[in-house]
Amino acid sequence: MRETPEELNELQALLDASLSRSTDHLRSIVVEHTMTAEQLTQVLTGMRTLALSTVTAKGEPRISAVDGHFLHGKWHFGTARTAAKARHLAARPAASAAHLRGEDLGVFAHGAVEVLNPPDGEAAADWPEVLAYLKDFYGDQSDWDGEVFYYRLRPHWMTVYAPDAAKLITG
Repeated sequence: MRETPEELNELQALLDASLSRSTDHLRSIVVEHTMTAEQLTQVLTGMRTLALSTVTAKGEPRISAVDGHFLHGKWHFGTARTAAKARHLAARPAASAAHLRGEDLGVFAHGAVEVLNPPDGEAAADWPEVLAYLKDFYGDQSDWDGEVFYYRLRPHWMTVYAPDAAKLITG
């Protein structure tokens, strides 16, 4: 768990606000089967496969998988600079992400991405910390800044479905 107490508070406020503005149908499913921010950060460690949704210039949805890392209460992921999703996100930074573990866990987020290592701009202030994490996780790749864009999804809506949170935490 890498989150500060302030980041946990922000994540909890986001989870609470998102659920409060969700439909009656979603609330009927999730309210009794969710996790706190602290529980979520205990479960979302390491690499978690994300289904990432972007939108084409024609407004058509596209979905693909990325390696997701939940750091400081937000999803981080990378893709090749030449990937279609990189072009989509450059033009339309709105994205949705879902992490699913069978019927045990669903984490759903909508927001906007920011590039952490832009090719012709200033890197995000925390890029060195994120890069150190990625190198520790994947090993020192040859050209971290040259071939891959790394993104942070800044969610404006996020909810969690976990019918047995204790099982996921201890499990």
